[in-house]
Amino acid sequence: MIFVETALAGAFVVEPDIFTDQRGFLARTFCAKEFAAQGLESGFVQSSLSFNRQKGTLRGMHFQKEPHAEDKLVRCEMGAIFDVIIDLRRQSPTFCRWFGIELNDSSRKALYIPKGFAHGFITLTDNALVSYQMTQFYAPQSAAGVRYNDPAFGIEWPLAPSTIVERDANYEDFVL
Repeated sequence: MIFVETALAGAFVVEPDIFTDQRGFLARTFCAKEFAAQGLESGFVQSSLSFNRQKGTLRGMHFQKEPHAEDKLVRCEMGAIFDVIIDLRRQSPTFCRWFGIELNDSSRKALYIPKGFAHGFITLTDNALVSYQMTQFYAPQSAAGVRYNDPAFGIEWPLAPSTIVERDANYEDFVL
C-alpha cells in the first residue's frame, strides 16, 4: 500500500497496490503491519456500510467526542463520493482546515481519518456504497457534528446537496 499524507497532519490517502491479470485484480486494502509502520492506529473494532441511492446525498460532518473518539478508514466501494474531513483538534497547526478528495470504485483509494476530525461526504453518483472501519464502537452519547456549510470552515462542495437529514443540515455554528 502507498500512504500519502494530506495537508492535514495525521490524515492519509491510502492507495492499494493493485495486481491485475486476465481474471481481474487483487488489491490489499488493509495490513496492520503497514499501518503500524506509518504510525497509524489499526485496531479497528467495527465496520459499517453506507448505501446512498441518489447523487447529491450529503452525510456529515460527524465525529465522536472523547472518550469515544475514533480513527476511521473510509473507502467508496461502488460509485463515487467527494469525501471531506475537518481538523477539529484545537492544538493542531491545521485546526479548522478541511481536506476533500474524490473516492470512487475505480481508484480504490481510502482516506485514513485520525481522532479529532469531523467526516462527511456527498455522493457524486447514484447508488454509492461507502465502507467504514472504526477504532471505537459507536457510542450515541458521544456522537456529534458540525454543519457541512458552516462558514468557519468554508468547504467547497462540488455540488449542492439534494438529500440531507435535518440533523446534518442544522448543526449550530462552530465556536472557534
